[in-house]
Amino acid sequence: MSADFREHARPTRTRREFVRDAFCGFGGLALASLVQQEQARAAGNLLAAKAPHQAAKAKAVIFLFMAGGPSHLETFDPKPLLNTLHGQSRPVEFGEAKYQFINKEAKILGTQRKFKKYGQSGIDVSDLFPHMARCVDDLAIVRSCHGDMVVHSAAQYELFSGRITPGFPSMGSWILYGLGAESDSLPAYVVLPDPKGALEAGQPMYMHGFLPAALQPTMFRPGERPVLNLDLPKGVDPLVRQKTAKFIRDLNQATLDPADEEFHARVGAYDLAFKMQSEAPEVLDLSHETQETLDLYGVGKEPTHDYGRRCLLARKLVEQGVRFTCVVSGGGPGNMQWDAHSDIEENHLRKAAETDQPVAALLTDLKRRGLLDSTLVLWGGEFGRSPEAESGKGRDHHNLGFTMWMAGGGIKGGQVVGATDAIGLKAVEQPYHFRDIHNTILHQLGLNQHKLTYPHLGRNERLTFVEGKVIKEIIS
Repeated sequence: MSADFREHARPTRTRREFVRDAFCGFGGLALASLVQQEQARAAGNLLAAKAPHQAAKAKAVIFLFMAGGPSHLETFDPKPLLNTLHGQSRPVEFGEAKYQFINKEAKILGTQRKFKKYGQSGIDVSDLFPHMARCVDDLAIVRSCHGDMVVHSAAQYELFSGRITPGFPSMGSWILYGLGAESDSLPAYVVLPDPKGALEAGQPMYMHGFLPAALQPTMFRPGERPVLNLDLPKGVDPLVRQKTAKFIRDLNQATLDPADEEFHARVGAYDLAFKMQSEAPEVLDLSHETQETLDLYGVGKEPTHDYGRRCLLARKLVEQGVRFTCVVSGGGPGNMQWDAHSDIEENHLRKAAETDQPVAALLTDLKRRGLLDSTLVLWGGEFGRSPEAESGKGRDHHNLGFTMWMAGGGIKGGQVVGATDAIGLKAVEQPYHFRDIHNTILHQLGLNQHKLTYPHLGRNERLTFVEGKVIKEIIS
């Protein structure tokens, strides 16, 4: 054999080099496999935490839903001219009959509420809300909200989903789609309904619509036990329950169709239920709260006990990473809601007495725990009330101008944005639609309305429908 042949036939790597390179190669393959598996798990888990599209000021939302339509004229939008015009027909300069939703003979209804300036910001707040008034420097009050519908169900659909018909995803589900969940042992989107009964729009207004079923809300039960069967049965060891849950999961996954979203969601619900048995009981148990905290929320006394308990629970849920919580005030027949057709005084005095202290307590508690900066709080209903009287002492539905407010989550408090005209009939300065409220919430959470889309029936749908403006005046 020639020297040249032996030189060319020499291996390019020594055994030591081969072992070294092979080790690195196999290690790289193993790492790539692990990364791929992790990515696949994340892709299959729609609730996996996701990075926002842009810098975020908030990471959670609490919506204090005043169902039925609280009157802006009795709460946050003083109109002295109403008392001057009380009993008279609406002056022509405020619009033709096309803005009249009750009847042409209706007369202007004055208000018995007294307004006073509060806080360093000197914002007018009604005497219905003495507790909220003390938090006014944290509130950004938008007096120029408007929507498209004047009936409860359609307006409630629009408030939650941006559409006036059922079947579209609620803002809670859209937010989960964009950001995922922070906690894997609690539901990421929770609705705390009023125990008095269902609303006109019903459960569909809270739902996930055409988004995957994993993004649907968890409807807690009204009353003292929001979730049943959280305790392990007597004599059952947690490890045994864990093995049972794993066995059920393995059986489900053995026949799981990757395209069956409902089945995926059901499997996820079983897993979540098991995790909640170990962690949720402590979160839902208010007995460990200090007496000072319970008193702050009005828990243990009437009429604040129920709404106070649910507001306190909302704080605890946010504290544990729940992304979106809706605390409903108003349920059942019309008068049980903020739906003051027959007597605005009786209705609003009663509903304010139930909610004023708990809402203020929630803001105070979030703030002192350092949670308000990262939690956006929204207050409002599906519309306001009319300047004219209905049934002598009541006010009808009114969607052309009403008030909502936001606090926390990067919102600049202590200010009023927009205005209605002198009798509160219509938003005339800086009018903001529901889709502008939605887009402002998304913006604070770091979500871009143009990127938060989902393909449905041939088009990319989004929460804000055509497009929403960010209410820049209230952004800090």
